[in-house]
Amino acid sequence: MAWWVWILGGLGLLAAEMVTPGGFFAVFFGLAALLVGGLAAIGLSGPPWMEWLLFSVFSVLGVAVFRRPIMRRFKMTGGAKTVDRMEKETAVVLEDVRSDRAGKAEMRGTTWTARTAGSVTLSKGQRCRIERIEGLTLWLVPE
Repeated sequence: MAWWVWILGGLGLLAAEMVTPGGFFAVFFGLAALLVGGLAAIGLSGPPWMEWLLFSVFSVLGVAVFRRPIMRRFKMTGGAKTVDRMEKETAVVLEDVRSDRAGKAEMRGTTWTARTAGSVTLSKGQRCRIERIEGLTLWLVPE
């Protein structure tokens, strides 16, 4: 590949990192492409397969070695933050929920599978507090 293709690709990846709310990955691929483009410009990159190999190695090494320290330095969490918690909210029982079988409950306009702990039975129409959520199942306690 021509050296200027690597440079354009690298600049494009850096621009993509700046305009997308990602996990801080594209910058390493962009920098690797710029590095391979620089090596190709001065004739040190070798044949096209070697350029792709260098790009792959530089990209993976950049992510593996530099991503975590850079994210720590700029105080980036790198994971999704919990914006909304549903524990302690109220749900309405749509069908009876007994300790031995699941039922249905409505919360925020959505129907959920509902269970209750212990020997408590929840009746249809009863308002309950969400104790915890496991997958798509609400664990309810009476209010």
